[in-house]
Amino acid sequence: MENHNPGRAIDIGCGTGTNVITLARSGWQVTGVDFAPRAINLAKQKLKKEGLQADASVNDATKLDGITGPFNLALDIGCFHAISKDGQRKYLYQLDRVLAPSGFWLMYGFFKPSTLHSGRFDTLSAAPGLDEADLSRISAQLTPISRRDGFDKRERHSAWFL
Repeated sequence: MENHNPGRAIDIGCGTGTNVITLARSGWQVTGVDFAPRAINLAKQKLKKEGLQADASVNDATKLDGITGPFNLALDIGCFHAISKDGQRKYLYQLDRVLAPSGFWLMYGFFKPSTLHSGRFDTLSAAPGLDEADLSRISAQLTPISRRDGFDKRERHSAWFL
């Protein structure tokens, strides 16, 4: 987000705060949320060690209790694709609630693994990851600006979405 002036950002599924720290160093007012108390404790320790100001709290991405916007940037690296379909619907509702009208959602996610059946590929429904229905759900609520597909070190199909 180096092309954008710093504003308010939320890191949904922030883990131990690596991206919260990066954003705070770049002048953003950052809120990090994660469902794992241990991760949030580590994030707070790292922020303190770095001498940076940011909020980090245990929270559910499908509820965002006590979180108010508007945020200019919502960052999600690996959270949305791991949530149930019903949870994704709730997540998108919360995202719409806290994201500024001209704000951006930058999301990185993995696609469900596929297997070849009868000459066509089928997604493994029980596996975590994005599928076409998820992308349709997102596009129905948000305006896609860009998508960059790739593969991670383990050759999993992934993409950045803005």
